[in-house]
Amino acid sequence: MKVLMINGSPRINGNTETALKEMKKIFAEDGIEVEIVQIGGKAVRGCVACGTCSVKGSCVFDDIVNELAPKFEECDGLVVASPVYYASANATLIACLDRLFFSTGFDKTMKVGASVVAARRGGLSTTFDELNKYFTISGMPVASSQYWNSIHGAMPGEAEGDEEGQQTMRVLARNMSFLMKSIALGKEKYGLPEKEEKIATSFIR
Repeated sequence: MKVLMINGSPRINGNTETALKEMKKIFAEDGIEVEIVQIGGKAVRGCVACGTCSVKGSCVFDDIVNELAPKFEECDGLVVASPVYYASANATLIACLDRLFFSTGFDKTMKVGASVVAARRGGLSTTFDELNKYFTISGMPVASSQYWNSIHGAMPGEAEGDEEGQQTMRVLARNMSFLMKSIALGKEKYGLPEKEEKIATSFIR
């Protein structure tokens, strides 16, 4: 099994990465392959709603988003992680996720998603909610922990001192691992849930 982790922080070895590495240890113990891709310092522009992806099957802007697309399709679980900026996620990460989810036409149903947020003090819950919306619009079960998936720290390395935050990451990884394995067994026995043709209702008629 594979987990793709997208780190939205521009800081190398920052507190967001500390959280992801704590999760990675648990995944390794459970025999799950992990790839961490740090995109926070890259130049990633937002979606312009051009619709090209619906024709060519990839985003018109050929950058890290198109590199992540096959990794996303192949993985069993996706972790998206961000530092908190003004009670929201890093704009680079949001631009990346907007285009990644919109431009990829493969079925994301039952891929397990988890969001992780890091902050000095506040804005964690709003950022956590913001990131979870990508999963809930895509038929992806959301992995949870013993607390909201957050860790505290300002300067790089400070998150290592947040013992509850570190434990939260370990519990999250164990729960995510269990959920991915359970879904794999369920797919073998029952298959995926029945699909209906999507109904799109406009508010203006």
